[in-house]
Amino acid sequence: MNSKLNIVVRVDLDHCKAQVIAKGHITIHSINALYVVAKRANSLKGGLDLELDISSAWVDQEALDMLRTASETRHLPARIDPDQARCTISVLADRRQSRTAPARLAA
Repeated sequence: MNSKLNIVVRVDLDHCKAQVIAKGHITIHSINALYVVAKRANSLKGGLDLELDISSAWVDQEALDMLRTASETRHLPARIDPDQARCTISVLADRRQSRTAPARLAA
């Protein structure tokens, strides 16, 4: 598995959808790059539905928790987006555990 983060963005402005696909290893440090790309995609058009597809990435549990928080609050972290523009994020994650996360049962 490659630890380098690879991000691809697909945008459909006619249907107000964008998909950010990340592969590699997402950590609490590399997640900032993902947030910056998400902010840029979100700024293309108001009301854009943004899907973060991390199903092919290894995601540390802390980073996954951060992504879920952004999804629940509908805002990116203030250090990334000081204006706190509304950002409708859905996170598409795989069920496999990261290398550093302890094994837990899904609720």
